[in-house]
Amino acid sequence: MIRHWTELKDLAVGLDLPEVTFAYPWGHETLKVFGKSWVYWAAKLDAAVFRCELAEREALQQADPQTFVSHPHYAPHQLILVTAGRIDPDWARARLIRTWRDAAPRRFLKTWDGMREGM
Repeated sequence: MIRHWTELKDLAVGLDLPEVTFAYPWGHETLKVFGKSWVYWAAKLDAAVFRCELAEREALQQADPQTFVSHPHYAPHQLILVTAGRIDPDWARARLIRTWRDAAPRRFLKTWDGMREGM
């Protein structure tokens, strides 16, 4: 299980996906993809913050409220907080790839997927 930002950051960067950059909004390190926040550690809780549609967030929180938590600060945003020490690396990897693909421009994905098929 992932317990700290460093472990999550290493996993995310280790995916070797293009267009991943570091940013420091609000004074905290964040990973961005294609100029959009991708993943970071919550300043208000000991939890990772991933992009997530609101309906899916609700379903995850109902399924496992100890792992998928909420905080009023993040409630209006399409984000899910995942408690430190309860972050499954396989879940995080799949979430990161999915949200990377969601952020990528369609033209970029078409080229990227074509290059990957040729490998």
